[in-house]
Amino acid sequence: MSKICQITGKRAMVGNNVSHANNKTKRRFEINLLEKKFYLPEQEKYITLKVSAHGLRVINKIGIEEAVERAIHNGFIK
Repeated sequence: MSKICQITGKRAMVGNNVSHANNKTKRRFEINLLEKKFYLPEQEKYITLKVSAHGLRVINKIGIEEAVERAIHNGFIK
């Protein structure tokens, strides 16, 4: 499975390493991705999601049910 947050849809970005001599080489900016279990009380089951640190803040703010519903609507969870 790819390195994409299942709540926010964040993914790695591409940029450059720039040396003191201003030489540029390609690099990737990876996201802070965690694999975490969440309990859905209305369905009485656990789900495992790959979620970024920002995604955890979103879940804490709006709740796991609303976050999962939005992620399914946006196509981040199948």
